[in-house]
Amino acid sequence: MSKKFSQISQSNFFKRFVICTILLAAIVVGAQTYKNFAAEHTLILNLLDQFILIVFLLEVIIKILAEGRRPFDYFKNPWNIFDFLIVTACLLEPLLDFGGEFLPVLRLARILRVLRLVTAIPKLQLLVTCLLKSLPSMFYVSILLFLLFYIYGTLAVFFYGENDPIHFRNLQTSILTLFRVVTLEDWTDVMYINMYGADAYGYSHADLLSWQAVPSASPVGAAIFFVSFVLIGTMIVLNLVIGVIMNSMEESNKEISIREEMNRRNKNPEPIRDSMHDLHEQMEKLSKEMHVIKKMIEEQNSSKRKKSLLP
Repeated sequence: MSKKFSQISQSNFFKRFVICTILLAAIVVGAQTYKNFAAEHTLILNLLDQFILIVFLLEVIIKILAEGRRPFDYFKNPWNIFDFLIVTACLLEPLLDFGGEFLPVLRLARILRVLRLVTAIPKLQLLVTCLLKSLPSMFYVSILLFLLFYIYGTLAVFFYGENDPIHFRNLQTSILTLFRVVTLEDWTDVMYINMYGADAYGYSHADLLSWQAVPSASPVGAAIFFVSFVLIGTMIVLNLVIGVIMNSMEESNKEISIREEMNRRNKNPEPIRDSMHDLHEQMEKLSKEMHVIKKMIEEQNSSKRKKSLLP
């Protein structure tokens, strides 16, 4: 009996039907954001909502029954736990006075199940794996960015806080302004205010009075400050991010190629071809080792020559 339910849950028709139901849930949630439309079509929207809930409930039951004698294996998948919690919340809504205005939004989150396509499309799987692998390295790049923003933000408050209090009146506002600068969103306006002074550019007379600005021009200093920040923040640090992602992409490519080779060997073993493939990998490793040994010998010879030249 469990085999039949397993075949149903794994069938393409069942998966497509569930995805279509998720899209329908998204449309229903979107329609409910229009109050006049929702008031006029309350009956239809409620019927569609009940239909969506029944489909989701049947999906949960089918997947649990597909596990056979181990129904709790259903909860080993985090997506299944998420589905079960949403369905349970929807079923308990009439019994508990929660006022389920947010449940349709939570139900819309099920559309994230479309991410299952990642496992079916190798290129998407490569991209997602690459992004996940780059997270540890991205953490250190984020620390570098934070230090950059903190240092420049502090300097900006000291240098330009009185002239441009709208953008640099305190540290948090200064960091937010620098984030705008690093995204290249009208960053030249911020630079010109501090190059020419608030009374000459950017501020009206009312702004000067309300913000109590003390205009002061810094043509050279402001230009160097903002141009250096853009060069370091945008050109260098963001290129570090790209480099981290590319390195993770290369590692993910290697892992996927190994996984594909393992699947191929399990399905269609070819002893001679597999042996040649393994030999080729061993030769590549040996070649790398030879390059390392050659480099070490060259460094040792270079150090001996320098010692021999010394008096």
